[in-house]
Amino acid sequence: MANAREIKSRISSVQDTMKITNAMYMISSSKMKKAKKILSDTEPYFYNMQSAIARILRHIPDIQHPFFSVRHLIPTEERKIATIVVTGDKGMAGAYNHNITKMTEEFMANTPGHHKLYVLGVVGRQYFSKKDVDMDGSFRYTTMHRARMISEEVIRGFLEREVDEVHIIYTQMQNAVVMEPVNMQLLPLKKTSFSPLEMPAEVHQEEIEMFPSADGVLDIMIPNYLTGVIYGCLVEAYASENNARMTAMQSSTDSAK
Repeated sequence: MANAREIKSRISSVQDTMKITNAMYMISSSKMKKAKKILSDTEPYFYNMQSAIARILRHIPDIQHPFFSVRHLIPTEERKIATIVVTGDKGMAGAYNHNITKMTEEFMANTPGHHKLYVLGVVGRQYFSKKDVDMDGSFRYTTMHRARMISEEVIRGFLEREVDEVHIIYTQMQNAVVMEPVNMQLLPLKKTSFSPLEMPAEVHQEEIEMFPSADGVLDIMIPNYLTGVIYGCLVEAYASENNARMTAMQSSTDSAK
């Protein structure tokens, strides 16, 4: 049976741990709130871009553009699929990183073709570096300002036919307690994705004039739209990661108490 000194030492150790987990909870809470504000600030831009592309497609529904090219002639087993995988740079966030790596492995196993991964986050890179996968080494860390660099790389690969599909796997925060990994197809774009959607009341839908042509307008708009989508996914994933870490640290603090 432990003596009084050992019990006091154990209590002191648990109290020190509780201080650390509580501090990590507060830090993650601050980061999550900041990320959610950034996401809400960028939503009007995203909706405006999406609605503008939708109006072009309504005017010219039969337009043939490289970003909508499905490439039916390429056999399924020969398709080259690029996937952006968004994980965290740190652990201690419950099942956050595990859920992403699990969905990625299931997607590769169940989808025929050659897969190439663009893994963001130290945790994901360490995990997939031990696997027999084709992994790009350009983007090491999960930083939101990398959205444009990532977008430029995957768009270049798609237009030059280095890849036939582009996906992004990230975590979407449904609410304060529910976070779900999501596999979103970025390219080729689907015209049905630009059907009329609910938009915030403050977003003004003005008439547009296509100059010099609809193709020329889409050449400029779609890369910016995809950059905005990727940026939104990174912000959403960052908020989800910190929310998951908040939950894990709160659980640890409660256990310490």
